[in-house]
Amino acid sequence: MRIISGRFRGRRLAAPPSRRVRPTPDRVREALISILGRRVQDAHVLDLYAGTGALGLEALSRGAARAVFVDSHPNSVDMVRKNIRACGLQEGTVRVLCMSALAAVELLQREEETFHLIFMDPPYGKGLVPKTLEPLHKVSTPDTLVVAEHAPQDPVPSPCHGWTIQDQRRYGDTTLSFFVLP
Repeated sequence: MRIISGRFRGRRLAAPPSRRVRPTPDRVREALISILGRRVQDAHVLDLYAGTGALGLEALSRGAARAVFVDSHPNSVDMVRKNIRACGLQEGTVRVLCMSALAAVELLQREEETFHLIFMDPPYGKGLVPKTLEPLHKVSTPDTLVVAEHAPQDPVPSPCHGWTIQDQRRYGDTTLSFFVLP
C-alpha cells in the first residue's frame, strides 16, 4: 500500500496483517482523490474508522490543512501513527483519537471543531454508515462533503439523517457514496 499522489506520493504505508482492517484499495483511493480534485486543498479532514489512515494521509498529501484520524482499535491507531511518522507529518497538522466514531464526534463538537471533508470506512455489513451519518452535522460546515465507503449490498437511504447522496460510484466490491447537507 502506498500514497497515490501529492507531496507524499509513493510513500509506503504499513498495512495490517489481519483481515480485521480492510484498507481502501489503491485504485479506489486514486479515483476518490481524482473526484475530489481541488476540494481537498486547505481542507480540514476527519477520517473515521481510519484503519491505516490512508484516506486522511492521501488528503494531506494533496494539500489538506489538517486531519483528525479516529479508530477504536489500538492496533489500528498504532498503524495510523506509524504511517503519519513515515510521512514526516508534524503534531498540529494531525491528531489521532483512539475511540469510537460516535464518541469522537461528540468530543470534537465540544471542542468546536468543524470539517470540510469527512471520510468514513466502517466495517461492512454492520449498518454503520447511517448510524455514523446521524451526528456528523455537529462537526460540519454548510459545504461539508462526507464520503462513505461501503459494500454495494449495504445500500444507504437518501436522505439519511438530513444528508443526501450527491453522487455514488461503484468499484468492484466497494461503493463510495458522497453526502451533502441540502
